[in-house]
Amino acid sequence: MPAKAGTPYLDARDRAPRDRGGPMNGLLISFEGAEGCGKSTQISTLAARLRAGGRVVHLLREPGGTPIGEEIRHTLKHSTENQAMTAEAELLLMNASRAQLVREIIRPALAAGGIVLCDRFFDSTIAYQGYGRGLDLGMVQAVVDFAVGSTRPVLTLILQVPSEVSRARLESRQATLPFMRDRIEEAEPEFFERVNNGYRAIAAAEPERVRIVDAEGSVESVQAEIWRHVGPLLAGFPSGNTAL
Repeated sequence: MPAKAGTPYLDARDRAPRDRGGPMNGLLISFEGAEGCGKSTQISTLAARLRAGGRVVHLLREPGGTPIGEEIRHTLKHSTENQAMTAEAELLLMNASRAQLVREIIRPALAAGGIVLCDRFFDSTIAYQGYGRGLDLGMVQAVVDFAVGSTRPVLTLILQVPSEVSRARLESRQATLPFMRDRIEEAEPEFFERVNNGYRAIAAAEPERVRIVDAEGSVESVQAEIWRHVGPLLAGFPSGNTAL
């Protein structure tokens, strides 16, 4: 049935992807949240801090992150020819980009012991295409599982701001960059409310992996909260890994 607020999220423990992807020695951390939550600022700041500590960090974004993925990103978000795109096509294109990113970049980076920071990953698809677009959650999950196999974040940080803050930041960005059209940002406010409901359901279903971060405060306070979750993961994790 279509995703609604309160619809149970399919827990990762209930899934059994066949694609195991080989041993992973690094850390995959994903950043999530609705538009205007400050992900880009915070993920870049974390990457700089980790690199200053001698870590090999791969900073990625979704959709995109590879030449193929960036082509798909343009089609999904910025093309003037994408007005008629259906929710089903959006779901498949998102995960086509993701499948390429996982195999071309993420798995080799993790196998080499690097830290991968991803600006959005599969939770975005659950929230946006599942809850936001109203596609069947089981179908959405099956497509995600096919795209990523066993490649899952060890930590997912969902940056959360009130809806009115998100809308104000989004409107400011659109006014500042009017030439950079984004089809997904053109959705109605009710769509983003459903997306936020989806993120809350994800966090409730997987509390060991997913953390909600209050992103309404100062940049510095949000940075401190993020580090509170990331720092413990680095205990015993070697620095100065060899870059790919």
